[in-house]
Amino acid sequence: MPAIADRNSSPFKGMSAAKSCEVVGSNGCYTPQKRRLRSNTAAVNESPVSTPMKLKSPRRRLVSSPSSPANQIKEDLSGKPVKKCWNPRDVEQMRAVKEALHVSTAPSTVVCREDEQKKVLDFCKTCVQQEKAGSLYVCGCPGTGKSLSMEKVKQQVIDWATMEGLQPPEILAMNCTSLANTSVIFSKILGMNQSKKKITGSTSPLQYLQNLYSNKQAPLGSKMLLIIADELDYLITRDRAVLHDLFMLTTFPFSRCILIGIANSIDLADRFLPRLQSLNCKPMVVTFRAYSKDQILSILQERLLVLPCIVFHQQALELCARKVAAASGDMRKALSVCRSAVEILEAELRESASNLSLTSVEGEFISPQTLPALEIYPSQENSTVRIDHMALALSKTFRSPIVDTIQSLPQHQQIILCSAVKHFRGGKKDTTIGELNKSYIDICKSALIPAVGILEFSSMCRVLNDQGLFKLGQSRDDKFKRVTLKVDEADISFALQLWLSSMFLQGKSTGNHLFEGYDPIYFE
Repeated sequence: MPAIADRNSSPFKGMSAAKSCEVVGSNGCYTPQKRRLRSNTAAVNESPVSTPMKLKSPRRRLVSSPSSPANQIKEDLSGKPVKKCWNPRDVEQMRAVKEALHVSTAPSTVVCREDEQKKVLDFCKTCVQQEKAGSLYVCGCPGTGKSLSMEKVKQQVIDWATMEGLQPPEILAMNCTSLANTSVIFSKILGMNQSKKKITGSTSPLQYLQNLYSNKQAPLGSKMLLIIADELDYLITRDRAVLHDLFMLTTFPFSRCILIGIANSIDLADRFLPRLQSLNCKPMVVTFRAYSKDQILSILQERLLVLPCIVFHQQALELCARKVAAASGDMRKALSVCRSAVEILEAELRESASNLSLTSVEGEFISPQTLPALEIYPSQENSTVRIDHMALALSKTFRSPIVDTIQSLPQHQQIILCSAVKHFRGGKKDTTIGELNKSYIDICKSALIPAVGILEFSSMCRVLNDQGLFKLGQSRDDKFKRVTLKVDEADISFALQLWLSSMFLQGKSTGNHLFEGYDPIYFE
């Protein structure tokens, strides 16, 4: 029996035995014996300390793949226990994701506002070191990180003063919208001075503060007072007296006030405090500009770092950042859109789970008891927020009549608007129907869509003119009629982003190659 005799032989002898077995195969050497010989050959090649490899199910092999996103996170955050895949059906995980994206959740670090924070911090350091009063006005659009940055600066001033051996200032932080009366702010400032002297009935808190800072030098060892007044424009009255008197407190010779006012209006100091400029006491101004696309993307990624799993596709975050930056640059709006996209995914999975419980897989009915076992390992594709979820969330947030009109147009009219946006990106204000038709044909070729003829193209341009999206000039020949856009390019880009995204994903899911490889955010 040559096969048994060669069981402990060298690999080469095993190979020869295998060949001899192939020859004898027609005379009674069966397939099981061939498999035994090959396994013996492999066993000889193995190291004596190797252990037999356990086979995994396809689902487990997918989750434990070295290139899977879950394992990439485990390598990046080595030493921290992480879950391999985010399960949106897990109540605790869903709560953690929504909490990380909530506006009220303050991040550990404020990114993309380092320069503005440094200006405010340097101003406070100078005032504390020199024991000199001063005023600063922080302005910017809503959702640009003004209040959050001031919270960080407040703590930085205290830490810096303690480290330098200086007396940290007293802090009075307030939101002016919470004041029952605009003049109540002076009572709060007076309360922080810890004055033991009672105020007479004829003396108002403002008058007492003015007398205190005008005629009496501060006692030795008294602290500076840092006042942070958010929503400062709430103090604007008809005579503008409260706002003016507040800033004037920093101009008295013995004042100990460091005033930081926060509001959205950029020119508030110029419009409502003209006398301060004439007295050469105009406050220093620090402007928080609207967030750019890259800044919004960085802030979203920074917030998502606290989560032990990937929640969003990268393209979905980029789409959110691009649209919010083009609309307002409001970071709060971006967080709201992301939370809405997560809720859309949650609703989608809930609906698919209810449908799955009523269907059969391979002819077997899935009972409600079996359903939770199928949800333990959701696929990475189905458990992350995709670009179609984000597009739907953006559509709900930035819904406008123009966007609705564009999205309800027939396909070729939408492509004409695409070609117009692409054609006018070079700085042109208008073009002819003939030139626009060339751009239209190029887009149709790239999307593998048959283009219409010039007569039908001219007719569709007239329809867009009737709907107020185009403005057509006069000419005997349709080809030479001038075409001008009458709507904002950003509205067209956004409306068609959603359309292209849905067509792209629909083509992938149905096997239709019409939009496969076509960039959904081509026009941004």
